Amino acid sequence: MSKIVLKELDLSGRKLKLETGLLAQAADSAVLATWGETVVLCTVATKATKEDFGYFPLSVEYVEKYYAGGRITAQKFIKRETRPPEEAILAGRAIDRAIRPLFPKEFHNEVQVIITVLSFDGINDPVTLGFIGTSAALTASSLPWAGPLGVVHVGEKDGKFVFNPQLEEKEHLDLDLLVASTAEKVAMIEAEAKESSDEVVLKAIQEGHKEAQQLVTLINEFAKEVGREKQTYSKLAEEIEETALKDIEAVARAKIEAALSDKDHPWHEATGDLIKAALAEQYAEILTPQLMAGIFDKVAKQIMHELVLGKGKRVDGRGMEEIRPLDMKVSILPRTHGSAVFQRGSTQVLAIATLGPLSVSQTLEGMTGESTKRFMHHYNMSINPFSVGEVKRIGAPSRRDVGHGALVEKSLVNVLPSEEEFPYAMRVVSEVLAANASTSMASVCASTVALLNAGVPLKEPVAGIAMGLLSDPSTSSGQGKFQVITDMQAVEDFYGEMDFKVTGTVKGITAIQMDTKLQGLTFAIIEEALKQGKKAREFILAKIKEVAPKAGEISKYAPKIEVIHIKPEEIGMLIGTGGKTINSIIARTGAQIDIEDDGTVMISSTSEESIKKAVETVEGMFKTVEPGEVFEGKVVRIVPFGAFVEIAPGKDGLVHVSQMAAERVENPEDVVSMGQTVKVRVTEVSPEGKIGLSMLFGEERKPESEGRPGRFSGGPRREFRPGGGFDRNRGRFDRPGFSRDRGPRSDRDRSGGRFGR
Repeated sequence: MSKIVLKELDLSGRKLKLETGLLAQAADSAVLATWGETVVLCTVATKATKEDFGYFPLSVEYVEKYYAGGRITAQKFIKRETRPPEEAILAGRAIDRAIRPLFPKEFHNEVQVIITVLSFDGINDPVTLGFIGTSAALTASSLPWAGPLGVVHVGEKDGKFVFNPQLEEKEHLDLDLLVASTAEKVAMIEAEAKESSDEVVLKAIQEGHKEAQQLVTLINEFAKEVGREKQTYSKLAEEIEETALKDIEAVARAKIEAALSDKDHPWHEATGDLIKAALAEQYAEILTPQLMAGIFDKVAKQIMHELVLGKGKRVDGRGMEEIRPLDMKVSILPRTHGSAVFQRGSTQVLAIATLGPLSVSQTLEGMTGESTKRFMHHYNMSINPFSVGEVKRIGAPSRRDVGHGALVEKSLVNVLPSEEEFPYAMRVVSEVLAANASTSMASVCASTVALLNAGVPLKEPVAGIAMGLLSDPSTSSGQGKFQVITDMQAVEDFYGEMDFKVTGTVKGITAIQMDTKLQGLTFAIIEEALKQGKKAREFILAKIKEVAPKAGEISKYAPKIEVIHIKPEEIGMLIGTGGKTINSIIARTGAQIDIEDDGTVMISSTSEESIKKAVETVEGMFKTVEPGEVFEGKVVRIVPFGAFVEIAPGKDGLVHVSQMAAERVENPEDVVSMGQTVKVRVTEVSPEGKIGLSMLFGEERKPESEGRPGRFSGGPRREFRPGGGFDRNRGRFDRPGFSRDRGPRSDRDRSGGRFGR
């Protein structure tokens, strides 16, 4: 048994514990982190590798277990965890972006971090706890890592900040900000906001950094007690002779500068790889591919720094705050509900919006249970390799695709109309057709225009922009020159030091995602990035306003939706036994019907006539009928003692033979025929809703025979069998006069809480 080390801290009123030595002893480092009754196990494993991956081989996996929340999956055939849910992918990506820059550039060992949620109390956020546990595990491991990181959620509501709010509190916040900080700098930011001001966001970042310092102190004390020795690694200058290094750097510089100045072939991800491969082949006798990649990156960064910081120039000649030329077009696809192309420089995104009834909202399942979302955004770049001029095998969406799609979703979700205002589910797909950096922010802009084109009345349009950074070496110690650049292109992204994405409306910020290649950013850099981001998005929003000044008309190919309301206790009547009634209405009208538990009924179809018929049918079922009312109705059934007449869609009553004519009627078919339209008068409505009708008016009326008990039917149509008795088909006794054809009111389709799917 290894030495057990335990440290505790009161974190936002709940006890946080970090423990090592008990579980996963074969890992390089393992920390069991507990917060309240939420428990995660964070493990670190590493191995040396000689293969040149072309990047630091770090993988971070966030793993949710159904048992953590005391659940067995609702899936019928698969009961074990399989593919990670989207939220788990996003959590792993966020932790990766925070910890990756703190590894030395020359360290090339393969590293795997796995965060496993073992227990979840529904109160304390396991993602925040996973961040803290990972930071502790890396700090206490043998890996060279410039941590620790303190991680804090900062919420804001009505001008007040709350640190690490409980999960149920988050949905009521105006700002939900995640800040990962070292002792001096901010390493990573993620935020979702309801149009928060730049000043509020900056203040929240500063407060989050301050609050994180207690975690930095705790983890340092924890790692010091664990006492692991750190691994050593070789630096580039130690691997190659100085004269040879200068020669190789000169050749690399010439090739890089030639590629940067090539106006016909913009720099893409593949550009650097091609140059590295050529140099590695040229110097194969004295260099490994890893060393060549290190030299290349060093030279490329020097060139970028010389241009931006030394000469005040950018590769394409733009000003530091200048946005590439913009172009937007709408309605370019004839049968989609909404479409738009957004182009910024050589980055181009086609966004397609699709509307549907709320029943097609996405159902999410995880250890927390089931939930639904009505707005879905999907980003496609990995399946479009032509967007960067490459040929690749097409597979499933990458983790990057999932992450960028979620960022756009987060950017737009708080400006969407409510379900009451716009009872639609919405899906937007962003197809990246040409990529030269900042495709996620182009997707925000394209999606905004596509939604407006589809007729979605957004509270405000949203635009997004990405800022980059070049700084001199002393900036890493908090001093020195830096330059934030607006709308960075690919080469500025690859060899710059920051990717600061910010989205928002004219009123404020809706989302932020920031990561850096440095060991953190100063508040001065963050403040400048926010300032330039606001200016840029306001410029783009003005251009969006020119193309899509307001929401357009809903496409004739999109479903139309009517909303009506019934009493909750009437839901069972509308559904019918086993869904018989509602499915019958759907079959007869061609409309889709969805019912919420509060009695909201949503009727949708691409045909106005179908909606009209369905609305009339549902309203007719619950229409209050009063004695004395007169209707023109259709004979729908003839029985020996009278005829049933439909006086409203789904509602009929009985005209007894005694109320068909002034004289005695022996056979109802002598007076009426199936499908005939007759004028009827309501004589009585029973407490059960059964309706008695008469075809007699004026002097022909027979008051003495009106309203005989058991002689009329009402409400939803029922099968009438005179005499009652035992029905061999049903296997039960029926009341004399009519059979019960309605199921219990609680009989409903349980998929998602809606009916008639």
